[in-house]
Amino acid sequence: MIKNHRKKRWKWLSIGVVVGLLGINAGAWLHARAMTTWSSTGSRTERPEDLGWTDKLRVLVAGVSIPRPTNQRTPLDRGLDFETHRFANGVGAELEAWRVPAGSAETTSILFHGYAGQKDSMLGVAEGMVALGSSVLLVDFYGSGGSSGSGTTIGMRESHDVKAAVDYCRANWPGQRILLYGQSMGGAAVLRAIAELGVEPDAVVLESTFDRFFSTVASRFHRMRLPATPLAHLLVFWGGVSLGADAFAHNPVDYARSVRCPALILQGDRDPNVSLEQARSIQASTAGWNRFSVYTKTGHQDVRSADAGQWDADLRAILAVL
Repeated sequence: MIKNHRKKRWKWLSIGVVVGLLGINAGAWLHARAMTTWSSTGSRTERPEDLGWTDKLRVLVAGVSIPRPTNQRTPLDRGLDFETHRFANGVGAELEAWRVPAGSAETTSILFHGYAGQKDSMLGVAEGMVALGSSVLLVDFYGSGGSSGSGTTIGMRESHDVKAAVDYCRANWPGQRILLYGQSMGGAAVLRAIAELGVEPDAVVLESTFDRFFSTVASRFHRMRLPATPLAHLLVFWGGVSLGADAFAHNPVDYARSVRCPALILQGDRDPNVSLEQARSIQASTAGWNRFSVYTKTGHQDVRSADAGQWDADLRAILAVL
């Protein structure tokens, strides 16, 4: 009797373990899919650190809710005249971009927004670049704003958008020096385009860009005060499966080794998503002239809005070496 009781206990324990593992993996898959596919209804999920325990559990089970990013403003809201351009990205999507000319400027700065964002989030940067004498091209990644498609690949497929924007700029405004400016995921897409697609800009500006995809996923769990191991590993794995790519190999710090042009790295010292160490590792990987600038009391945000004077000096420095 005792022996049979033990067998039943181990049987049900084994079933419980299997069911638990299946549940965790199913939750990770749903979470990964929700983070890369925009929802058609509902409001955006709050920041991880602002969620209550009930909401955290719901997010772990069903994933976040992120509506498709849309533009609410145009350069006219900043007093800037602009033209709307559309062009193919070479992998099935049509991109929308705004061009803001700056007189007889010899430099064009192509601006790329962050995760779950859109090009109007870069209007402050555009205003600053035009004031410094650079024309600007603000680009919506595929799946965002005025571009076609839905969803994101956290900088992987978006690297083709970067290449398409550079090719379009060189075809339509030949002779321009090209500066690529990427915020967060936009910086990852810029670096991947350089390393994997052979894009050769004259300079790059990387703002709040994560060093490894795993790092940015792990930070999300840390902000929710949940263990990153094994949750972050599972989320990265299933995210890669859903995207048809090796997400563990999506590492901007490795892509940065292909950067030979001048590079400016901008980083807030209170960024909950990207640490100073991560940003410095990207700086250390670049091979050309570089400058690292820390913005004090600044989180994961547009650093120009935190300190316009410091930003202006930083951008003047990189423009001077073009």
